[in-house]
Amino acid sequence: MEKIMNENTAGDNMSSLKWSSKSTYKIADQLKLMGHEIDPDTVGRILKENDYSLQANIKNIENGSPVDRDAQFGYINEKAREFIRDGKPVISVDAKKKEIIGEFKNPGRTWNKTGKTKKVNAYDFPNLGIGKAAPYGIYDTGRNEGMVNVGKSHDTSEFTVESIRQWWLLMGKDRYPGAKELMICADGGGSNGSRNRGWKFNLQDLSNQTGISISVCHFPPGTSKWNKIEHRMFSFISMNWKGKPLVSFETVVKLIGSTTTSNGLTITAREDNKEYATGIKHSDEDMNKIACRTTFTASEMELYNPAT
Repeated sequence: MEKIMNENTAGDNMSSLKWSSKSTYKIADQLKLMGHEIDPDTVGRILKENDYSLQANIKNIENGSPVDRDAQFGYINEKAREFIRDGKPVISVDAKKKEIIGEFKNPGRTWNKTGKTKKVNAYDFPNLGIGKAAPYGIYDTGRNEGMVNVGKSHDTSEFTVESIRQWWLLMGKDRYPGAKELMICADGGGSNGSRNRGWKFNLQDLSNQTGISISVCHFPPGTSKWNKIEHRMFSFISMNWKGKPLVSFETVVKLIGSTTTSNGLTITAREDNKEYATGIKHSDEDMNKIACRTTFTASEMELYNPAT
């Protein structure tokens, strides 16, 4: 059942609860095809025991449903299975919500001595803080571990790719010695968007520097919550710092780095002090230098090879 759910799971990145687009009847039917006799009620009970829930009407509506979405997901799942089976790295990446740093209230409650409640600002005006943290996460789906690069500047494509580069230098190259390929799963918008020229240009630069071929799989429009980093890493970070004011960048790094789970999740966090410029344009000439070929469809699967 876990195998079926892993391929059909979304989640609220501020909660540990998960949901599936499959009904208990469809899951039971699929299990029967795999040789397991089980009824829908038993499926529902097991799902609840493993922290799944029925999807509620919360502000996580995913709009859009391309006709080839299921085929695209199937392609991504099969590609990831092949990589992991062959000992190749597969990472899920995304930017976490920016956080105002300073003496501000963080939703949630923690245990304290009576009368020892932490005092914070009455108002969440940004000018009362010392800046904003821009966490960008990399989750290794095959090893259940990750890294978060905590930026102090803008969430640009250069920052995004630098975060992946730091993961490779600090963790990836030691976990996967001699690796020649890397698979990246990402949503289709923002700084790692499928149409972002800066993302493509900087990925090619990373491929050139590391000598690794990089396969990028973008999720279909309106399906970002299916990205594994959302419910396997970000949700636990949010729970770990719940009710704790993020008074400094050092505090953010420490709270992210101390996040663990009963399933063995570990996270490395680092502070990125670099200033990333916005508004950088990449010309057609820049794009012509990219050794990239597209498979499957125009924006869902891209392969960056080291330039020769």
